[in-house]
Amino acid sequence: MTDLRKTVESYWATADARNWTAFADTLADGVVYTLPQTRERISGRERYVEFNREYPGDWRVRIERVIAEPGQAVSWTHFTVGLEEMHAITFFTADEQGRIATVTDFWPEPYEPPAGRDHLTERY
Repeated sequence: MTDLRKTVESYWATADARNWTAFADTLADGVVYTLPQTRERISGRERYVEFNREYPGDWRVRIERVIAEPGQAVSWTHFTVGLEEMHAITFFTADEQGRIATVTDFWPEPYEPPAGRDHLTERY
């Protein structure tokens, strides 16, 4: 099995470079992409590549961390879209050839923490 860490790193690098042919090469034919916050799902390599190709705005992505073990990985990434910055956590699984079989994105929205716990926390 191919090293999924390297595949995930290539996935993000080729997405950031808008190299859609190389990006597609990281994906299994039947890749399934899921966005739990919007309850959206995209099935199939062609549709998923097109979704990324057509995504609006001049977005950029930088990997903060990748943690991988055989068959599964998670990445923490930093995105910028214009002046907006955000982080995402993405879970991946691999097929038998080491290509990405599933992608699940979590896009946390910032919010103010509940009152009453400042004695336990540090704001940054």
